[in-house]
This record gives sequence, C-alpha cells and structure tokens, in this order.
Amino acid sequence: MITSEDIEYTSALTRVKIDVLAEPKYIPAHTPLAKKLGTCVALSGVGFRALESLNKRNRTFVAGRDLVHEGQSDQAAYLLNSGWAWSYKLLQDGQRQIVNFHVPGDFLGLSSVLLHMSDKGIEPITDIKVTEVHVSDLLEVFTHSPQLALALFWAASRDEAVVVEHLVNVGRRNAKERTAHFLLELGARLELVGMGSKAGYACPLTQDLLADALGLSAVHVNRVLRHLRETGMMTFRDGSVTFDDYDRLAEFAGFDSTYLDQIGPLLH
Repeated sequence: MITSEDIEYTSALTRVKIDVLAEPKYIPAHTPLAKKLGTCVALSGVGFRALESLNKRNRTFVAGRDLVHEGQSDQAAYLLNSGWAWSYKLLQDGQRQIVNFHVPGDFLGLSSVLLHMSDKGIEPITDIKVTEVHVSDLLEVFTHSPQLALALFWAASRDEAVVVEHLVNVGRRNAKERTAHFLLELGARLELVGMGSKAGYACPLTQDLLADALGLSAVHVNRVLRHLRETGMMTFRDGSVTFDDYDRLAEFAGFDSTYLDQIGPLLH
C-alpha cells in the first residue's frame, strides 16, 4: 500500500533528480573564453552548458605551423584556450602583413566558417591548445542558447573594433604613440582573461613581429622601446611587458579602452 510518506519521498527524489540534471556536468566559468564572454552576458547554466558543448575536438598546434591558411575552404574555426597566435595577409610578392595577435579566449578563423574561404592565415607564435568548432556546432549552440549566441556576436563585433583601432593606429599615430597604444591594448585584452594587469604581462612577441604589426622597421621599434624605457613609462624585455607608469603611458598614447567594451555585462 502506498502511503502519503511514500509519495512525499518519491516526490523528493524526483526533485533531487531534476535538480541534478539541471546543473551542467562541467561549468567552464574560469576559462579564458568564459571570462571574455562574461563581459557581454552574465552566462546562465544553460549558457555554460552550451559553451561546454563546443568542447568536442581539442587539438594542439606547435609554433610556426599554420592552423588556417589564407584561401582555404575547410569550414572550421578554433577557440584559443592557451598560447598566442597571429593572423596575417600575404601579398603576391611574398610580403606579409600581420593583422592581429590572438590571445587565450579569442575565436580564430571565424571567417573560415562564415565565408566560402578564409580571408587570412593564422599561425601560432607559441605552442597552442585550441578547440575546433564546425558550422554544425555553432548552429546547435545558436538554437539552444540565444544568450551565448549574443555573447559570441559581441566578441566578433569587439574583434572588428580592435582591427579598426589598428587602422587608426597605423594611419594617424606616430611611432612612439603607436607602439605604446598597441602594447596597452594587448595588456587590456589579457587583463580581461586574467593574464595581465596594469602592472604588465608576459609577452612572447619578438621585436620583428611587433614591427610587422605596427608597419615599422625592427630598428625603429627598438629605438621606440628604448625611448619608452628611458622615459620611465614602460619596459619591454625578456618576454615581458612592464608598465612602469601606466597612467602616464596611457595619456602619452591617447589610450582609451572604451572601444574594447570591457566595463561589464550588457545583459544579466
């Protein structure tokens, strides 16, 4: 005979089972991508589960080996989990222009998914760990978590804002301002994912790579970095950037991080 106590006990077990199922098996709240997207949207359990669903194909690439070739038609993008990479364009005569440097939390090669072919190449600067993402993965995420879809759209829009700022940097700022602004921007991007601060950050870039991205010669970049060091504003040495006087450097470079949109979640 079923008693009222049996019914109450069964109901309690059902509630427990439902509550357990409602919790994601793994919430990657402290991953670089989750921290970055959390700037746009305060992700819920559903959003975190959708984010974790992308974690199907984890791969490792060594430094110097392209993971995306300019013009390739394979429809795959990558979430950068650790390490640094750079995207670039090649001219017909073999000259190269670095478009951007990528840090953990960045979405790499999204154009490889959304366009018929990739519009740029991407190469690791250091050994990197990535998650490969296909079109079907994104469609599934967009269907089940509009919240995460909005966050990814914000990330893509922010990346566009960064490229626009780089255009202004090369076109209108002098070499000293350009270099200072670029290194401050990298610091702000790394601070967002817990890998940098206003004191500085670890930086694997060579002066040659920095010169390529800034449209300067390596010799000129060396002189600029020496000037910034001797004036007590910042030091670039031995794989690290140190902001010796952050506020003065930001004022000197005209750096305003508003375009990075890192002030807090737009939606809760």
